[in-house]
Amino acid sequence: MVKAIQTTLRDNAVARWAVLVLVASMMFFAYMFVDILSPLASLLEQNLNWDRGDFGTYAAGEYLLNVFGFLILAGIILDKMGVRFTGLLSASLMVIGAAIKYWGISWPEANTVEWLNSWWPSMPGSAKLAMFGFMIFGCGCEMAGTTVSKILAKWFKGKEMALAMGLEMAIARLGVFAAMWLAPLFSERFAVNGTNSVTAPLLFASLLLVVGLLNFFVFTIMDVRFDNQLVAIGETTAEKDPEEEFHISDLGQIFKSKMFWIVALLCVLYYSAIFPFQRFATNFLEETLSISNAEAAGLFKWFPILAMVLTPFLGAFIDYKGKGASMMLLGAIIMIACHSVFAFVLPAYPSKTLALITILVLGVSFSLVPASMWPSVPKIIDEKVLGSAYCLIFWVQNIGLCLVPLLIGKLRVATNGYLVPMIVFASFGVLAFLLSLALKIEDKRKNYGLELPNKK
Repeated sequence: MVKAIQTTLRDNAVARWAVLVLVASMMFFAYMFVDILSPLASLLEQNLNWDRGDFGTYAAGEYLLNVFGFLILAGIILDKMGVRFTGLLSASLMVIGAAIKYWGISWPEANTVEWLNSWWPSMPGSAKLAMFGFMIFGCGCEMAGTTVSKILAKWFKGKEMALAMGLEMAIARLGVFAAMWLAPLFSERFAVNGTNSVTAPLLFASLLLVVGLLNFFVFTIMDVRFDNQLVAIGETTAEKDPEEEFHISDLGQIFKSKMFWIVALLCVLYYSAIFPFQRFATNFLEETLSISNAEAAGLFKWFPILAMVLTPFLGAFIDYKGKGASMMLLGAIIMIACHSVFAFVLPAYPSKTLALITILVLGVSFSLVPASMWPSVPKIIDEKVLGSAYCLIFWVQNIGLCLVPLLIGKLRVATNGYLVPMIVFASFGVLAFLLSLALKIEDKRKNYGLELPNKK
């Protein structure tokens, strides 16, 4: 039998790239849902009586359950149950969370229902329900992100792993562009009595999550066949070999890894200056440039474009040439420069051209760091605990992504502007730069191969 099967689906270019399309499309729909309400923050304030702090609290809800341990549990589930079970579970949680969030936003009486107002009375009922739905969705979304990383590490092992991960990130980020572009269009198209809709864009994004769930069903069929082929040729995996079975005690080797903590802290600092910024960017541009909500969303929708275009090329460069640690260092430097422009230069010279250029350059940073960071994790962590490692990194990241929107919301209220929040984002970039430098030094000392190509 070993001689009869010399190749697997992984060696079939069409099959492995089809897997990429299936799982990346699920993440595209997830990223689109995450930011579908971001361009409509001012409408939520007008239509549903949310205030600036409510939007920041709602945005933090995506990460709340993850911070309190769900992502650690997700990593254990991933390494114990495998990518198929975990992927279907995560996609289902996203759909359930989206349904609850839509219910909260679309229910006219949500702000006046007694049982909703009896607790946390300072926050509107619609915001509380939307936040709860976002919590459930966030559990599924973060679990899906780690699952997809492990899927690509499995299907592209010894192949174009960084390119595949780069393409997956590029496709996912196209979801941010789609949200910034389509949300104002759907909102205006389905306006009622002259009032733009916040429910129509949300419903559209929710239905796309159902499509993502169906796509993952197709992937599971392919992955079952692939696993059977691995057994037939004698190539064992953590999911098949009893000797390589994951045990909870194995988590200790992750926590003892200095490189793990450097990458995890770099991740939380870098992404804390990106994703929370996305939530407030449209409103920031509205206030700083004195432009409409639609025009501000139209400017910021270009943020992921350079990241989307460059990330696959950077992934391919890492596959064939390496230099992953150096790319993280450069990405942090660019981020510091961009947030400094937002903090000091743009308010003094409110130019839409300057804003667009800075947004595009920030997109370059958003391609450099993730394209090099995620393919580096398999080089420093044993494959048996790779899923848990990804989840633990996401867990540390989620702590920042939960707290930073709350902090930014409070700072906006306290300072009545965006100067201090932008300085905070730039400061995260400085710390990320220092950790990138530490990562490069440690790699040089221990020879993890972060600067070496992935392609064998």
